[in-house]
Amino acid sequence: MFEAIRAARPPRLYIAADGPRASRAGEAERCAEVRRIATAVDWPCELHTLFRGENRGCKLGVSEGIDWFFEHEAEGIVLEDDILPLPSFFPYCEALLERHRDDPRVALVCGTNLIADRYQAQSSYLFTHHSSIWGWAAWRRSWQGYDAAMRDWPAWDAAGGLERLFKGDRCAQHYWRALLNRIHRGEVDTWDYQWLWQGWRNEALAILPAAPLATNLGFGPDATHTVKGAPEHVRRAVPREMAFPLVAPPQVQTDARADRLIQRHVIGLGHWRCLRRAVRRMFGRWFGRP
Repeated sequence: MFEAIRAARPPRLYIAADGPRASRAGEAERCAEVRRIATAVDWPCELHTLFRGENRGCKLGVSEGIDWFFEHEAEGIVLEDDILPLPSFFPYCEALLERHRDDPRVALVCGTNLIADRYQAQSSYLFTHHSSIWGWAAWRRSWQGYDAAMRDWPAWDAAGGLERLFKGDRCAQHYWRALLNRIHRGEVDTWDYQWLWQGWRNEALAILPAAPLATNLGFGPDATHTVKGAPEHVRRAVPREMAFPLVAPPQVQTDARADRLIQRHVIGLGHWRCLRRAVRRMFGRWFGRP
C-alpha cells in the first residue's frame, strides 16, 4: 500500500499508528516495522506522525487518528493499512473533493463499489446512502461532530430517523436498528458504522465510483475482524482504472437502484433473510425475548 502512496507523491502525509497489544507476542516488533515502512518518504513531502505507545483498539485508534488529521487539514484522503488503491484513485478523489467542497449534500468520496458487476452506471460515479471506507476522502466539515459513542443515536432513532431513511423497508429498519444499538452499547470495537450513521443523521450522501478503485487486502487469519476469506461480493469487485475527465450524474441525489442492490447483495438483506429475521422477531415477542 505504501508503494501506491509513494507513486502518488502527496505533498503532505499524515501517518497514525496504534500501539501494540501487550498480550500478542511479537506485535511490538511488527508495529515498529510498519512504522519504518510507512515513514520511508523519499519525495518532497511534509511528514506528520501520530504513533501511540499503547493500544487504543479499532474504534478509538482509527477515529482519533482521523480526528488528528482533520485538525490539521480541511480535506484529504484516508487509507487504512490494508487498502491498495489504483493510481487513478488519487486524482478521482482530488477532483471530487474540489467539486463538492462546499456542498453539504455530500459527506464523502468513496473508492470502492461492491455492486459494479451488477449495475453499470452511466456516469463516472453515483450517489448513495451507503458509504464505503475502503479508501475514501472527505472534508473537515463532514467529519465534524463525529462521535464514536453515538450519544445522539437513541434520540435520532426515536424521532423516526430510520423510518425516514428507509421509508417502507421494515427489514432494513430492523437490521440497522439492531446493529446500531449494539454499536451504541459499545459491544463492537469499530469506528466505521458511526461514520456511516453520521452521514444519515446529516442527510448527506456518499459518492461511489462506477467501478472499484481499490482492493481490500485485509481478509485472513491476521485480520482484526475479517478472519475468514473474502465474501463473494468482494471477490467479484474487480478494480478498474477511472477514465478522465469525470462524467457526473445528472443530479445530486441518491441512486435508488444502487441503494437496493447494496442492501441486498452487500448487506445481505435479501427476501429470505428478511423473512427469517421477521420470524425470529415474532417468536421473540411471543416468548419475551428482545
